[in-house]
Amino acid sequence: MTDLSRCRTRALGGTVWQCFACGRREARYRSCGNRHCPKCQGGRRAAWLEREAGWLLPVEYHHVVFTLPQPLAELARANARLVYGLLFAASSAAVQELAAAPKYLGAQVGLTAVLHTWGQTLSLHPHVHLLASGGGLSCDRTGTIDEQPCWRSCRPGFFLPVRVLSRLFRGKFLDGLRRARQQGVLRYTGASVDLADEAAWQRWLGELRRQEWVVYSQPPCAGAAVVLKYLARYGYRVALSNARLLAATEETVSFRYKDYRQQGKEKTLTLTGTEFARRFLQHVLPRGLVRVRHYGLLANRGRDEKVRQCRRLLRVDTLRSQAAETDPVAVRADRCAVCGQGELRPVEVLPAVCEAARATVGAVDSS
Repeated sequence: MTDLSRCRTRALGGTVWQCFACGRREARYRSCGNRHCPKCQGGRRAAWLEREAGWLLPVEYHHVVFTLPQPLAELARANARLVYGLLFAASSAAVQELAAAPKYLGAQVGLTAVLHTWGQTLSLHPHVHLLASGGGLSCDRTGTIDEQPCWRSCRPGFFLPVRVLSRLFRGKFLDGLRRARQQGVLRYTGASVDLADEAAWQRWLGELRRQEWVVYSQPPCAGAAVVLKYLARYGYRVALSNARLLAATEETVSFRYKDYRQQGKEKTLTLTGTEFARRFLQHVLPRGLVRVRHYGLLANRGRDEKVRQCRRLLRVDTLRSQAAETDPVAVRADRCAVCGQGELRPVEVLPAVCEAARATVGAVDSS
């Protein structure tokens, strides 16, 4: 919270820029760099887009969402690293296992998984957005790629059966949770029942096994450029952007949200400052937890060779998304906003907490 409150203010210092056509000067203060700051993701998103463009294939990409039931969301408050790690592992393993089965595809596919923990009202709603290539390199049941692989495509407009995927995901996640409890690494704070008691634990686990877990599969995205922008939008976003904030007083904060129970109708929610801070902070991830992960063809080990092999079989040399090169966050406009003629250039360094700069130089939000 300290980082966010100091971001792009004189508390962090900055640089004075001057237009050499009209003489206008403005201060640009340094950013905090915190990954949970709504202002500090633009540059990282542009760099990520450029890097990911080199791994795209000219095939359909499918979007699958894996959502945890509410009892597990409550458990995540005290076990964030464990629960989010299991969410990544269970969802990716379920897709890879089903895709490798000869009955469905018999191929190793490329997966990019992005963790989301919030709903529109900042409630705790852990889920993973997973984008998968609509095909892959032929493999055996264990997922090991054949010595002389061929390319196997999904049926047009269809990836994997959602109901089977949901039950496989549920089984893998609950098995991981059971092993974590046996190892003594599961904390029970936040659970609605006393999970330290064996009988209560078995009842709680049985209720989760009887539930149908929500796994949603969307139709294929419309091309590589759309896939890249979609991934960047989910991978570099925080719980609440500045654009959704409407008003803030000493006591309350108001922001916009979409009510998906009423076909996405926009509404306004007003919370006390304390409740707003509580909701926002429950989405701060544990230090070092990776929010975007790659699996299958895109796993770090052997990724370049696998992608080259896929391109050979698909008979393409490379695929570079124009969206990554022309994305607006990647281009910084240094032309004067007043006269429109001159270019802004740095002329002075402002130390942190520079009172003199505030009196003489107009500050701008450089995000």
